[in-house]
Amino acid sequence: MVNGVVETVEKRIVRLGKEQILEDIFDDLRRVFQIVQEYSKRVERETGLTGPQVWTIRTIAENEPIKISDIARLMYLHVATVVGIVDRLEARGLAVRTRDQQDRRVVHVALTKEGRELVANAPQVAQIMLLSGLEDLPDRKLKTIQSGLDLMVRILKAQHVPAKLLMSEEVNSPRRAMRNHSMPASKNSSLPGC
Repeated sequence: MVNGVVETVEKRIVRLGKEQILEDIFDDLRRVFQIVQEYSKRVERETGLTGPQVWTIRTIAENEPIKISDIARLMYLHVATVVGIVDRLEARGLAVRTRDQQDRRVVHVALTKEGRELVANAPQVAQIMLLSGLEDLPDRKLKTIQSGLDLMVRILKAQHVPAKLLMSEEVNSPRRAMRNHSMPASKNSSLPGC
């Protein structure tokens, strides 16, 4: 009977360890969603713009004049997504496009006086903090995060859901329209394709 008790205690320890891990995962997800939402609400309240719009203005301010393709590269967004954001900034009088004098095919984006004033007083956006932190990580840790997020996307059956920018209705037009997650199949898995 001693072996049975030891085995039961070991299973309980393993189960409690798993429960603690799951609790930690859910708490961390709650923290991420909470902080992104708080930053986004503050940005919108103080500037009247979405987080992605302020992120774009900051990217322009740090690199102006800048081509839209360069903004997209720096923000890890598709060019079509950035065009839409810049359209809205331009309509609000915060940014302006100008043609290059040497090559008329090239269009640069710069901030207007109003855009510079806004960026000088705008609060930090979560996207910039997140990007900065991720860019500082070694490739090994980035791959671990990517694998974990890919798995979560599959668990939620969200591989085909368009990727909206954080706290925005703006959809990033991804280079890869549908995610091809490679996850080993399991007999007991309820994930699609497994």
